[in-house]
Amino acid sequence: MENNIELAKPRDFGEIIGDTFVFIRQNFKELMKNFFIFCSFFMIASAINMSMMQIRIQQFTRGLQTGEPASPTTFESISDFFINWVFVMVFGLCMFATNMLVIVCYIALYKQKGNVAPTTQELWAYFKYYFFRMLLSVFLIVIMLTVAYMVCLIPGVWLFPIFGLIFPIIVIENGSFGYAFSRAFKLISNNWWVTAGAVLIVWIIAYCMVMVLSIPASAMNMASVFLHPGKMPVLSNVQIIVTTVLQQLMQVFFIIPTIGICLCYFNLTETKEGTSLLERIDKFGQQPNTPNLPTEEY
Repeated sequence: MENNIELAKPRDFGEIIGDTFVFIRQNFKELMKNFFIFCSFFMIASAINMSMMQIRIQQFTRGLQTGEPASPTTFESISDFFINWVFVMVFGLCMFATNMLVIVCYIALYKQKGNVAPTTQELWAYFKYYFFRMLLSVFLIVIMLTVAYMVCLIPGVWLFPIFGLIFPIIVIENGSFGYAFSRAFKLISNNWWVTAGAVLIVWIIAYCMVMVLSIPASAMNMASVFLHPGKMPVLSNVQIIVTTVLQQLMQVFFIIPTIGICLCYFNLTETKEGTSLLERIDKFGQQPNTPNLPTEEY
């Protein structure tokens, strides 16, 4: 029987990638169950708002093509569209933070319990404690990365793996955003290439899976182009809703890079500080005497 994976240990590049999928395989059922329990609300809210916005945009552009004014019930004003867009952004941000938080909390509890999967109740206690801290951290990181990419591509690429470490630090070390920010820079020093390479690969794997499963939606768009040559793709409301729901369900694949980032965090802490080894040394004198040992014979 395969032993549950040990999270807190040094890993090279290949082991980080491989153990990411080993952890998913060993915890697949519990990961999926808790992902949908905690993320379903924001997935549904995001799907509804995105569907409404896309339907409004399509009906508005269709009206421009035909020369007819847009229906007042679908696109009454710029302010209506702006409000719809704000809700899409807010729920999308909450969805990303929730996705990240559930997996990081799962990993933190898994390690704390000695490589045993946590219960939903235990996850809920962690989730509600860290939710707003994680949401604020995601918001700040999105702003900083956006500015970095706008100023120049290189700073954004350099900061991407560093900012990823902030999320496990906040939960596993119960740190504030400021503490996690400085701690991430300290941990990744002299280890940027290995961490960045591992983070990049797991993100590419997740995006490839999303692209493969988005083929049906792309096929519908292509069919619309061929059926209506010279016009923008025209999708029915049902097609828009189905496509949007599929896009939200594909959020599950971003569990992969979250686990990969957490393994990068453990690799850095164990390589630089040996925290797991120190914890085991501290527990040597705390082990109770075992009464069932056989008596010595001479």
